[in-house]
Amino acid sequence: MHGGQLGSKNPVHPNDHVNMGQSTNDTFPSAMNIALALEIKDRLFPALENLQKSLEAKSKEFKDIVKIGRTHTQDAAPLTLGQEFSGYVQQIKNAIERIRLTLPHLYELPIGGTAVGTGLTAHKGIVAELTGIPFTHSPNLFEGIANHDSFVEVHGAFNALAASLFKISNDIRFLGSGPRCGLEELTLPQNEPGSSIMPGKVNPAQCDALTMVCAQMAVTLGGANGHFELNVCTPLMTKTMMQSVRLLSDIAVSFKVNCVDGIVANKDRINKVVQESLMLVTVLKEHIGYDKSCQIARAAYKNGTTLKEEAVKLGFVSATQLDEWVRPEKMVEPM
Repeated sequence: MHGGQLGSKNPVHPNDHVNMGQSTNDTFPSAMNIALALEIKDRLFPALENLQKSLEAKSKEFKDIVKIGRTHTQDAAPLTLGQEFSGYVQQIKNAIERIRLTLPHLYELPIGGTAVGTGLTAHKGIVAELTGIPFTHSPNLFEGIANHDSFVEVHGAFNALAASLFKISNDIRFLGSGPRCGLEELTLPQNEPGSSIMPGKVNPAQCDALTMVCAQMAVTLGGANGHFELNVCTPLMTKTMMQSVRLLSDIAVSFKVNCVDGIVANKDRINKVVQESLMLVTVLKEHIGYDKSCQIARAAYKNGTTLKEEAVKLGFVSATQLDEWVRPEKMVEPM
């Protein structure tokens, strides 16, 4: 570039001019922090915020659809599909906030510590002048070079995000199971043929992809494997962190566009399940007590009948009383 001979140290010297007294031992960790912070700000946060908005839109769209809740995979008290989706919205909000809370330590750069943290041969003020970014100086350069606890901390927030996304994805694919022999409460978008031997099969491919990405999260051991004044696992941690933030960003975008935006509630199926659920008996215990309510539910399950039929047969309530008390749309909020 300067007209010198290739491989020579004149007119540009690799140490005196390019390195300028710095060491890879402080430069690499600082570059790691800067790169990761920018990826989180420019890539991950926008992807998660857009996913949150999409889930929020579905929560509002489904706010009046009463469905049966499930605990331990068994029928439970009713709620609205909108309330169920509002939980997913809050999970994403919480995940963004957790990541945001880890950033102050990531913004601490050990640049200027040079080889072992003493600052030997470093020039003060260079980092602020060159970057123009409000990163802070590591309060202890020895710690900043020897350890990467900030990466472990950020990745801990990534793990929490992955757990939330895994849960959301699992719920949605189970609610979309069917179309005849599953829960059938949601219809998921068809992005590609689901099977080469079963025509018409639709697989929850976006949910499957999301769970696989969430399973691929290993920085903790890298953070623990630093020895004395330097952590030699820095390349592994950097690769894993950058891969994690890009995978999470990309899958959040794909899941929003190719799955969440196209989810449709199967209202007829949801209402049918609500009307057939034995857990509507929950509201009766306020009027006739727990034991009699259990007796009604067990009899209805055993005989394949409805709660109303068994309640009237047992003489605990009249049909009119049951219709007045058992109203699923009133059971989705404090009574």
